[in-house]
Amino acid sequence: MSRFKLDGGSLTFMFILLALIIVLFIGVPVAKVIFGSNPSLVWQNLLDARVMSSIWLTVYTAFVATVLGLAFGVPLAYLLAKRSFPGKGVIEGLVNLPIVIPHTAAGIALLFVFGRTFTAGRAFEAIGIDFVDSKAGIVIAMLFVSVPFLIESAKEGFKSVDPRIESVARTLGASPYTVFRLVSLPLAGRSILSGCLLMWARGISEFGAVVILTYHPMIAPVLLYERLQTHGLTDTLPIAALLLIISLVIFVAFRKLLSRDNKYDRT
Repeated sequence: MSRFKLDGGSLTFMFILLALIIVLFIGVPVAKVIFGSNPSLVWQNLLDARVMSSIWLTVYTAFVATVLGLAFGVPLAYLLAKRSFPGKGVIEGLVNLPIVIPHTAAGIALLFVFGRTFTAGRAFEAIGIDFVDSKAGIVIAMLFVSVPFLIESAKEGFKSVDPRIESVARTLGASPYTVFRLVSLPLAGRSILSGCLLMWARGISEFGAVVILTYHPMIAPVLLYERLQTHGLTDTLPIAALLLIISLVIFVAFRKLLSRDNKYDRT
């Protein structure tokens, strides 16, 4: 029996065809929203104070969540990449759990910890931090669902750092902190930046966990849902187009920046 074989040209054609299908699957709905919207209505929403306020709040809270993810997630990523310890596999599984659980369930879990009637919630409320219907609630919801992307990317970056380089730095008298700051962190920097971008983008798109903790003030996905419920699909389309355009511009700009840094690294 002869086996089915693909030569180089046939394999390339097949891959291009399959790739085109998934690109169209992603691109057509996005293009339909953007180009199917009335430009005057998009501009009108751009001038709508409530819409722009919700977009700014979304970008800002996602940024704050990303900064917190950097502060607490990068050390964990370094330990997971460079150290062996009991329970490491359990921690790695726990870190990735928010990716697979329903995000409404994540919001409920956070509410049962940081809600006003629970111990942690009362403790934070005593120092003036309330996580229900507040910016702080938006931040922790975004942080919970998106920090795994940063931790995983940073972990892979630290794994790619040659241990011999770190060992040479130690033999030259550098302290562990100095090796981390001047050797490991810069060499893993691109992966960390990519993780930050993924975390920030995931935070911007979050709905389920946020709406459980904080319906007001409204971030853009929650506002979009409210407008859909109250005004219908047609009136919601311009807002969706505006959100897609803004997200696309920011995301492409960051990717260009990362690509430019990578080009300089090779020269």
